[in-house]
Amino acid sequence: MERFEVYIFTALCSINFLISCLLFSKITREQRNPYMDEIFHVPQAQKYCDGKFNEWDPMITTLPGLYLASVGLIRPVVWLSDMKGRVVCSTAMLRFINLLFNSGNLYIIYLIICRLHMKDKSRSASRRMFSALVLSTFPVLYFFTFLYYTDAGSTFFTLFMYLMALYGCHKAAALLGVCAVLFRQTNIIWVAFCAGTVVAQKMDETWRTEQSKKRDEKSTSQVPLTINGVMRVIRFLLEFLKTPNNIKAVFLSTWSYIAVAVAFVVFIVLNDGIVVGDRSSHEACLNFPQVFYFLSFTLIFSFPTSMSYQRVVRFLQSLRKQPLIYAILTISFLFLVWKFTYVHKYLLADNRHFPFYVWKRIFQRHDLVRFLLGPGYVFAAWNFLDTLRSKSLFWCLVFCTCLMAATVPQKLLEFRYFILPYLFYRVHVPLPSLPRLLLEFSFYTAVNAATVYIFLYKTFQWPDSTAAQRFMW
Repeated sequence: MERFEVYIFTALCSINFLISCLLFSKITREQRNPYMDEIFHVPQAQKYCDGKFNEWDPMITTLPGLYLASVGLIRPVVWLSDMKGRVVCSTAMLRFINLLFNSGNLYIIYLIICRLHMKDKSRSASRRMFSALVLSTFPVLYFFTFLYYTDAGSTFFTLFMYLMALYGCHKAAALLGVCAVLFRQTNIIWVAFCAGTVVAQKMDETWRTEQSKKRDEKSTSQVPLTINGVMRVIRFLLEFLKTPNNIKAVFLSTWSYIAVAVAFVVFIVLNDGIVVGDRSSHEACLNFPQVFYFLSFTLIFSFPTSMSYQRVVRFLQSLRKQPLIYAILTISFLFLVWKFTYVHKYLLADNRHFPFYVWKRIFQRHDLVRFLLGPGYVFAAWNFLDTLRSKSLFWCLVFCTCLMAATVPQKLLEFRYFILPYLFYRVHVPLPSLPRLLLEFSFYTAVNAATVYIFLYKTFQWPDSTAAQRFMW
């Protein structure tokens, strides 16, 4: 990083932290007591602050990474200030931990963008910094910065893991992956993603070598979307996996991730499942439409940078050239919607969450609505892959596999589950122009402002409760 870029980025970090602190102060004053899932997280963290590590709330579904991190940060404050742990482990102080994670996320995202977009550094410095700032204010993630939830810490350690993997520090990445899993068990999928990117890189090298021998200059991302093209890739994958030297090279490069995966399997066996508590409400299923919800979510939040007239024209041209493929794809999507749509009881019962209203006012309007959205899902999928066309075919296969593993088993439609896959997607697309970044930042700022305003001032009450209820993601 050049000195000028250091100064500008430091100023951005400072301004971001200052504004976040002001919002944090306002939200904490208005909502002093634990709210929603905080009623489980805050008391559990306070037990850890008191040294009661053997006590556990059976309603908590995640591992104790958030509480251990909180104690690790708060304990020194207790010792230095000679205060009692319960005073320092107040709801406000515990929430402030996530404000620190938010600052860390901004810095980690910036480093990842610098690593992924190393070309033309002199002209894209401003775009790299602004991209990191924009993504750190991604509405769903940014809102939970002000509450004591696992999202900020989970995102920090997962992105930190990926940064280390990008620099080839796979042992450090695996250790950070353990930290990420301690925050949320499903982060094991992104540990697998880091290992998969290593495998994809080796496949790219082998593919290029074989194609050069055949005097074929096409890159992996240019394999034609035809039956012959698919068969070429399948034959290559089978041949690659049958070669002992390739297996040995892959194992030597990914053994640290494999060790984490083995430890995770042992945990599943001992725990008799992935979820720690409240298992009846967190059962896995094959909810394939979750992928379509994520693609739609991605299309909406990335439209300032991904949508353009040229891209729409390209889609229509592709549709005209390959109508049979798109017809098969649409029929497949509709079949998955028909046979594999699941509706969680929380989605229908809790009117404090935005997904409740999305489902009620769109999907429940008529039984045919979920099928009428099929063509939109196809366009969202095409746009998603088209924005990633600069990535290799094997990298895309790894990412899409991990994306499905992260979304499909989830029965509950919860926008928080989309944070990490969206950020991984967004940092890999080419750097947008400054005007598009400004539009994206304005969009995110408007959404954040509206979300915070609604949370603070549009309260309501349930008939059987006197407590103020608030709308949130």
